[in-house]
Amino acid sequence: MTAPATPGGTEVRPVPLRVVVVDHTAELGGAELALVRLCAALRAAGPASPPVDVRVLLGADGPLRVRLAGLGVVVEVLPLDARVRTASRDAVARAGPAQMRGAALAVAWSWRVARRLRALRPDVVHTTSLKADLLGLVAARAARRPLVWHVHDRVAPDYLPRSLVALVRAAARVPDAVVVNSRATAETLPVPAVVAYPGFAPGQERPARALPDGVRARGAPVVGIVGRLGPTKGQLELLRAMPAVLAAHPAARLRVVGEATFDDPAYGDGLRREAERLGVAHAVDWVGFVPDTATELDGLDVCVHASPVPEPFGQVVVEAMARGVPVVATAAGGVLEILAPDDDGAPLGLLVPPGDHEALGRAVVDALDDPDAARARARRAHAAALRRFPVARTADVVTAVWRRVAARGRRPRP
Repeated sequence: MTAPATPGGTEVRPVPLRVVVVDHTAELGGAELALVRLCAALRAAGPASPPVDVRVLLGADGPLRVRLAGLGVVVEVLPLDARVRTASRDAVARAGPAQMRGAALAVAWSWRVARRLRALRPDVVHTTSLKADLLGLVAARAARRPLVWHVHDRVAPDYLPRSLVALVRAAARVPDAVVVNSRATAETLPVPAVVAYPGFAPGQERPARALPDGVRARGAPVVGIVGRLGPTKGQLELLRAMPAVLAAHPAARLRVVGEATFDDPAYGDGLRREAERLGVAHAVDWVGFVPDTATELDGLDVCVHASPVPEPFGQVVVEAMARGVPVVATAAGGVLEILAPDDDGAPLGLLVPPGDHEALGRAVVDALDDPDAARARARRAHAAALRRFPVARTADVVTAVWRRVAARGRRPRP
């Protein structure tokens, strides 16, 4: 945007939109990685775009702060007690003395955030995790600042504890606007929401000219699943599908990329025991967390998204599509939006019912049995991802919400 000039010829620069993003954690979960990509896209927009000044308040120090600071984003840490910060969703939903103490600590932190927001006087407060959404209600309202929620979770009892669902749905009526990561998430909320699909960053995609053609030269096929280790992510279902895969392709390898979080730290141990019980442990590589998944994805013949419950989105599906990797995924939640065929109806991946490990095994075998067909689907998916999911589009949608809320000002209380 060209800056106007005063009668005396002095350039008048546009006033930036001031946004403070609040997150309770500094660990790199899906919402946090999406925030990093969003901030990078805003900074890459250049002087031709109306400026947006984003500052971030975190409840802890950690890799998220490092990533954001590396982009030049101003980050402040207001330490949130670890008992609140790391409490699992199940623990938050329970009633008891520990939850009462946690609630008191959470309110105290919200008031600290509110004091900082009063000093900063942003045009918009943007919260970007479910816990931050709830804590941010108190802070933003106490500071009399407009609030935008960014919801990355399906607020439904098949995905979250019922008491937490009731709390979030009731609280969702308070923010001035709600942004969600998919229509599947929007459908679980009682208020209108704007869909901003989490986009991939420049450099995450592989150019079409570099996509592999036909059968790979090496002999042993590689199947992979990428994401934090947890009951909703489908590692268990894929392990149970592996006997069928190995029966058809004895040399196949399974790469499990990701690690467990505080929600269920023992889940990874249970997966290893299940692999031993099934007799597939010899074919499984436990990769752990990797900061950049592109190299892992490029080494796969099939990327599997096996969530047994409808996922809010399915970022790894988009990442695999952008790398030109064939996808097998469960037909539910946001994945149905990601892999929706183009007008010609040609499939972008193979879809199976959630929780059906037998169907999952058959689909993986089908993809390995006919790699040329798998690559054809992957090429269509690659082209679709480049059109539908660039992070610049995400930034445009979110920024439009910020500007609308800032222009409207704080919603008066009824």
